[in-house]
Amino acid sequence: MPLEPKLADLPRIRGALRFYQVAAVITGVLLLALTGEMIMKYAFGLELELGGPQGFLAFVPGETIAAVNLSTGILIVHGWFYVVYLFSDFRLWSLMRWPFPRFIVIALGGVIPFLSFILEVRIAREVIAYLERRESAAASPVEAQQ
Repeated sequence: MPLEPKLADLPRIRGALRFYQVAAVITGVLLLALTGEMIMKYAFGLELELGGPQGFLAFVPGETIAAVNLSTGILIVHGWFYVVYLFSDFRLWSLMRWPFPRFIVIALGGVIPFLSFILEVRIAREVIAYLERRESAAASPVEAQQ
């Protein structure tokens, strides 16, 4: 029999789910920006420059970066936000008491483009359905006693 979340954790699960949803969307957007930046860098030799002589925002050859290298900034921000995404994944996973492979699949959402968006919708739907089912089952015996 698989483990189920503790009844006392049900209110905390809603907050963990919301945190996970926000982290998944931000991580997914940053991953898409990073993917586009990597394609430009390795396919065309261009990096994103902010505030340089080419204009406010421009793709320039990597060796001619004269201002802020936004390509490196995207890489760093995604890396650090992926840590936040892993924390949100761990928090939801531990409260829901899912098996460990589920944690790994959700963690892959931060490194495979578009997967975080797919998982966010799927997991939110599953967790909300579970919470509604569990809360209605907990409320039914109380109503029957009255």
